[in-house]
Amino acid sequence: MPSLLLINPRFPESFWSFRWAIDHVLPGKKAVNPPLGLATLAALCPALWRVEIIDENIEPIPPTTDADIVGVCGMGVQFERQRELLAHYRDQGHYVVAGGSYASLCPDEYTEAADTVVAGEAEYVWPEFCRDFEAGTPKPLYHETGTVALADTPVPRYDLLRLGAYSNVTLQFSRGCPFRCEFCDIIVMFGRRPRVKDLDQIEKELDQLRRFGARSVFFVDDNLIGNPKEAKDLLRFLAEYQRHHGYMFSFGTEASLNMAQDDELLELFRAANFGWVFIGIETTDPVGLKETGKTQNLREDTLTAIRRIYSHGIDVLGGFIIGFDHDTLDTFEHQYRFITDAGIQSAMIGLLMALPRTPLHARMEREGRLLPVERHSDNTSLTTNIVPKCMTAEAMAAGYQMLYGRLLTGPEIGRRIRNKAAYLRVPVYGSGYPMGQRVGIVVRLLVRGILSGGLTTMVPFLRSFPFLTPSRIPMVISDWIIGLSMKAFAERHLTGTARRREAD
Repeated sequence: MPSLLLINPRFPESFWSFRWAIDHVLPGKKAVNPPLGLATLAALCPALWRVEIIDENIEPIPPTTDADIVGVCGMGVQFERQRELLAHYRDQGHYVVAGGSYASLCPDEYTEAADTVVAGEAEYVWPEFCRDFEAGTPKPLYHETGTVALADTPVPRYDLLRLGAYSNVTLQFSRGCPFRCEFCDIIVMFGRRPRVKDLDQIEKELDQLRRFGARSVFFVDDNLIGNPKEAKDLLRFLAEYQRHHGYMFSFGTEASLNMAQDDELLELFRAANFGWVFIGIETTDPVGLKETGKTQNLREDTLTAIRRIYSHGIDVLGGFIIGFDHDTLDTFEHQYRFITDAGIQSAMIGLLMALPRTPLHARMEREGRLLPVERHSDNTSLTTNIVPKCMTAEAMAAGYQMLYGRLLTGPEIGRRIRNKAAYLRVPVYGSGYPMGQRVGIVVRLLVRGILSGGLTTMVPFLRSFPFLTPSRIPMVISDWIIGLSMKAFAERHLTGTARRREAD
C-alpha cells in the first residue's frame, strides 16, 4: 500500500505567530494552531495507507523520506517555502502533490512545481486521486468545482498531530459566508451559502479532542454565524455538551459584527463557553465600509456593538485594514482612537491587499492600480499590491509604522485593558491551563516581559491588574502576553525599534 507524507511548511513570522509568547511565556508550545486541513486529508485516505504529518512550524522537515507521495499544503504566505519543499522531494524521486488555499486560488502557479495539484475542497477529489494513484493513472490536476456536503467530511486524524505543541486545537463547523466583502477570498473558495456539519460530527470531533486532553479550541470557520439558525443550534448543542463534560473546553471563533444585534446569539455564545471572537472590523468609516461591501458593519455604531459583546463576557479580537479608496492620512488617527476606546488588544491591522480572484483584484486590474509584489497574501508587511488613491504608498507605509509604534507601548497596552474592563466585567475567558502551568506563565510574563520592560511597562501593568476582581486575571494576563508579543514582532519587522537599539 502507498505511504504518504503530508507537510505544512513554516509560516513567515507575522503578528499571527505570537512568536514572543510561544518562545518565552507559554509552556511547551511551538505554534498557535495545528494544520487541520492535513488532518482532514489524512482521514480521507484509504484505510491501509500509511500517513504521516509533519508541521515545519513545530518540528524540522526530514531531509529524506521513504514515502511514495509527498503532499505539501500552503497558504499564500507559505508559497515560496511550499515550492522549495516540492522541488526538494521531487528531486529525490518522490511523487509530489501541491494543495491548500493558495493552490485552490491559483492552481496554474503550481503546474511546473508539482506532479499533481489538488485545488478546492478535498472531500471528493482527494479520494479520487488516491484511487488513481493506486491504479497508476494519477492526473496532473484535481479541481473541485461542485458543492461539497460537509456531512461527507470525516473526523480529522487528530492522532497524527502533536496537539500538545499548539496553544489551540482546531475544528470546523461551516464553510462559506453570506456577505460580499470586496477584498475577501472566502466566498471565492467556499461560496456565499454557508454549509455546515451535522451536530453528531461535531460531537465525535469534540470527543476525540477530549480524549487527547485538549482544552482551548478554535472553531476556524471564517464566519461561524454565517447561517444564524444553524449557528444557534450548534451553540445550544455545545452548551449542553459543556454541561455534560464539566466545561472542559474554552472556545473561540471568527464571526461577523452583526452578532452584536442578536441578544439570543450572544447569550448562547456565553452559555457554550466562548471566551473570544475574532471580528473583521476593518474600518469605522461608513464610506469605506460601503465602498468595500461590508454592509453588515453598518447596522449600528461599531463601538456600541463591541461593548455589547463585551457585556456578555466575550472578548473581541479585531481585524483592521488601511488603504481603502477614501482612506487618508487621517485614517491612522481614527483607527488609533477606535482601537484605544474599544480596548481591543489583539488589533491585527493590515494594509489593503488585492488577493487573486477577488472582486478587489479584478477592479484594481481594470483601473490599472495593481502592483507586483512577492508576498501578496501578507498584509502585515510594509507593502501593498495596490496603488492607494488618497495618499502615496510611502506615506501609507510610514503611517502604518507610526500607528503600531504608538499602540504597542506599555502605557497604551495598559490603557486598552482598562478601557475594555469597564465593559467586559465578567469574562468567560479562562486560560485552559492547569494551575501549575498558570503560575509558570505568570512568572515568565513578569520576569521576561513586565520587569524587563522597566517602569514604562511595570507601572501600566500594575494599574491594569484587577486586584479586586480575580475573575478578570486570566483575561488581563492574556492581554499583556498578546500586547508584548505584538510589540516584539513590530519592533523586529515594522517600526525598526529593535534595529535602532542594536545600533545604539
